[in-house]
Amino acid sequence: MTEPVLRVQNICKSFGALKASDDVSLDLYPGEIHALIGPNGAGKSTLIKQICGGLMPDSGRIEVLGRDVTTLDTVARARMGLGRTFQISSLAMEFTVLQNAVLGALGARGKAFRFFGNVMKDETLLAPARRALERVGLEEDASRRTADLSHGQRRQLEVAVALTLEPRLFLLDEPMAGLGGGGSKALTAFLDELRHEAPILLVEHDMDAVFALADRISVLVYGKVIATGTAEDIRANAEVRRAYLGEEDAA
Repeated sequence: MTEPVLRVQNICKSFGALKASDDVSLDLYPGEIHALIGPNGAGKSTLIKQICGGLMPDSGRIEVLGRDVTTLDTVARARMGLGRTFQISSLAMEFTVLQNAVLGALGARGKAFRFFGNVMKDETLLAPARRALERVGLEEDASRRTADLSHGQRRQLEVAVALTLEPRLFLLDEPMAGLGGGGSKALTAFLDELRHEAPILLVEHDMDAVFALADRISVLVYGKVIATGTAEDIRANAEVRRAYLGEEDAA
């Protein structure tokens, strides 16, 4: 059987009496999009931080490509191939689109930050940055200041930066946030193709996108996974409908 690219096993994290992660387990397989959904306050952000290395779990284990990364930091996990976009933009707004992409390529190679003028002359960094921008449709915007991009274009740029890391898996944190209908449709089509390059753990509130893309969906409520299954399984799950989708059981 194919081994998972990401395996989260029995993760627990508490803040005082609050259980933000309550024995959470999930996995991600090659070619798959596994969506993580749940209401606000469900513990999604806490779980993401633990998977990425920004927060250490109290107990449990996280594996990437079969390697235990539970105690590794964010940089080490990124260099292993974990590419991430953020719910709140982490882009350098005063830099150009190309400069942001080059910074991603620089980090992917584990190089220390150098004088930026020298970095921008390094073809080994420029080439992957330009390829990533082309893939997300921003090649013609390379010289634009990032602050002047539309919200949707910034989301595209975040994906491009993640692509420069040459990731083995993606963690995409609400990539549809703030996009209009056309932007969501275009990004959905792009992610559907991207899964064949590297599997995606998708955290998303846009349920149309989730149901269109996800091979499997895990529902997180009060720090605990209450269901995992296909879109059809989740739609039919009465506990999910009550806890998240806001529906009552039919009389």
